[in-house]
Parts: sequence; structure tokens; C-alpha cells
Amino acid sequence: MKIVSQSLLIGIVVLASAASAAMAQTADAHKVVSPQEIKWGPAPASLPPGAELAVLYGDPSKEGVFAMRLKVPKGYYIPPHTHPRPEINTVISGTVRLGMGETADHSKAQPLRAGSFFALSPGMAHSVFFDEDTVVQVNTSGPWGLNYVNPKDDPRQKSQ
Repeated sequence: MKIVSQSLLIGIVVLASAASAAMAQTADAHKVVSPQEIKWGPAPASLPPGAELAVLYGDPSKEGVFAMRLKVPKGYYIPPHTHPRPEINTVISGTVRLGMGETADHSKAQPLRAGSFFALSPGMAHSVFFDEDTVVQVNTSGPWGLNYVNPKDDPRQKSQ
């Protein structure tokens, strides 16, 4: 009976510890960000100059889920590229013109206005045009990456 009681006590302690850890993770994962609290900063060097980025949740440089917003000015353009992980995107304001394939053609790019949603599979080549100031929310898992179809389009190559 003593062995059963000790085993039961150990089991309760282990379960309580696991529950406590799970509750701590859930508490850390809860996050609310109002529009006034968004902190914009420069976009990563993998994007053409002129864009701003705000990370709302998680860390794009690490494994795990994250959400970020990209703010771009009128006339901004991201040449054909791919991403290593699926991307789930929502147009918050403005209009995204999404071109599919390895060559960019503004006239064939699909206009996606505020409220539009688009998802891209890993490795799916696309380009993006912005005819007005625009904000897009990107949800995916890290680490985030962007690979240009034509390496000459990569802004990181131009700064070297």
C-alpha cells in the first residue's frame, strides 16, 4: 500500500508540474496588440529598400509560428521570389497586385484589395506590386526566408 501511495503522489506531482508548465506557455502565448501599439521598423535587408515591418507575435528568425505586418509605399515592388514555408497573407489596407510565376508582369497581376486573403505554398514563385500605400499581414512559421528567382534581384547582393 505504501508503494501505491508513493507512486500516486509522484504521479500527481508530475501531472501538476506539467499542467503548470502548460499554463505558463498559454499565458505567454496570449497577446493583444492594438493598432496604436504597433512598432514599425525597417524591413529586413532581403526586401527592397523603403518597406517597414512590425512583428506582432513570435520571432521570424526562429522556429515557430509568427505574425508580422509589412508596410510599403506606393510604387513598391518585390521581384519574383519564393518562400521556404507556407505563407498566409491578409491585405490590411491598400491593394496588393499578386503576380504568379517566375517572371513579373504588372498587367497580369491580380489586384487584391483590403480585406483580401491569399495563401502561398512553399516554393511557389510570385511577385508583388503595390500601386498605393499598403499594409499586409503575413502569418507563417519561422525561420522566415525569401529567395529571389533571379539572384540579381536580391537587395542583399547590391549592398555588397
